[in-house]
Amino acid sequence: MPSGKVKWYDAAKGFGFATAEDGQEVFLPSSALPEGTTTLKPGTRLEFGIANGRRGAQALSVRVLDRMPSSVKNHRKPADEMAVITEDLIKLLDGVSNTLRHGRYPDRAVGRKVASILRNVADNLDA
Repeated sequence: MPSGKVKWYDAAKGFGFATAEDGQEVFLPSSALPEGTTTLKPGTRLEFGIANGRRGAQALSVRVLDRMPSSVKNHRKPADEMAVITEDLIKLLDGVSNTLRHGRYPDRAVGRKVASILRNVADNLDA
């Protein structure tokens, strides 16, 4: 199977281009991406089949070999700052827990806020 790197990919448009090891540009449609993959960063290494489409070479059955590291994850917050954020998160979750104990779910805005904060805290702890 040929391999190459992502040249560019636009998730909003649903396609991009990869450059194969032999220098050939290959159309990269979203339908060829692995399940659960919605975007690719330039430079990400791929393995893919190639078929000749109406407008040239097109990638099929893409497999992501390595993901480019996120620059956001390279900048961890200091531990003392994370301690304060974690304490605030615990207070927020305690309020949600009390609402649930009273037989109600929190409103959508609160639920989205909690989910967003949880994701950010998890990303910082996992970085």
